[in-house]
Amino acid sequence: MAFTTQEISTIEASLANFMLKRRPPEEIRDGLDLGYRLEDQSVIIYLIRPYFRDPSRKIEEPIAKTTYNRKAGHWKIYCMRADMKWHEYPPHPEAVFFEEFLASVDEDKLGCFWG
Repeated sequence: MAFTTQEISTIEASLANFMLKRRPPEEIRDGLDLGYRLEDQSVIIYLIRPYFRDPSRKIEEPIAKTTYNRKAGHWKIYCMRADMKWHEYPPHPEAVFFEEFLASVDEDKLGCFWG
């Protein structure tokens, strides 16, 4: 089941604050930027950069993902590993509030999101 209109508004407001803090300076955003996407019950945060073989093309590199489990009432937190698969984020695999997910991504205790 997809997010409700109210949930989308709340999520996007939180993401707007996060993006203000984490996005690179405007003058370099053509070479490196940050974006997000809502898919069904998930939110994915990704880097946007030029493709090295064709700089006119932009590619997205996934950084973090959270999926809301409506039945359990919590968010599962995932990081993208070298195998290009989502794995639970070890120090904080779940969050009760969406803002907890963003705080975990921002803090990045293990260097899983920002390197």
